[in-house]
Amino acid sequence: MPSTTVYNQAGEAVEQLELSEQVFGVIPNMAVLHQVVTAQLVNRRQGNASTKTRSEVKGGGKKPYRQKGTGRARQGSTRAPQFRHGGTVFGPKPHVYHHDVPKKMRRLAIRSVLSDKVANENLIVINELALETPRTKDMLTLLSKFPASAGKKVLMLLPQRDENVVLSARNIPTAKVQHVSSINVVELLKHDVIVMPVKTVRWIELVFGEGLSAEDATKQVVEIASASAGSEA
Repeated sequence: MPSTTVYNQAGEAVEQLELSEQVFGVIPNMAVLHQVVTAQLVNRRQGNASTKTRSEVKGGGKKPYRQKGTGRARQGSTRAPQFRHGGTVFGPKPHVYHHDVPKKMRRLAIRSVLSDKVANENLIVINELALETPRTKDMLTLLSKFPASAGKKVLMLLPQRDENVVLSARNIPTAKVQHVSSINVVELLKHDVIVMPVKTVRWIELVFGEGLSAEDATKQVVEIASASAGSEA
């Protein structure tokens, strides 16, 4: 069973966390990864590019000159494609680029990336990610304390939105903050290191391991956190 070290915000190792084998310990499926990444990038295209054919260009209703006797080729309109200001032949038209991928394939791709991050020690788990005030310097100091994060692109996945964390990372070009419900393959692959609290890890295991919905997983994580807080008190 895969495991990882849990750090506090001071960069100190506090415990060892066992991870779900079916989420963080699978063999990466490169074929599925390629399909999901391709589909996600294709689905970002709006397909709004448009050109006008000769029937859509304004003007050109009058025959430019008579049919015979001029020595030139016969023409019926100055909006034909060979004329300046004429229509475009086989130009782009608005259309949908959507590429659908089955839900099981999307989830397998997420598990493949997360397993690869764990295998290469590029997943950093902390007990809690929170800042008292929004300050970029504090976020830079925090990131510098974690191993294997210096000079790399870091993605922080939060179990719930924290305005102080979002604002503190906003001006750092190598750092990005996202809610865990927006987790996707492209963002995971774009960033070298993934930083997430323990609550995020449990949410991912419930959704991608046990197949719960995002809402049910969020409720269960909150209940687990409340129960653990009550037992500590």
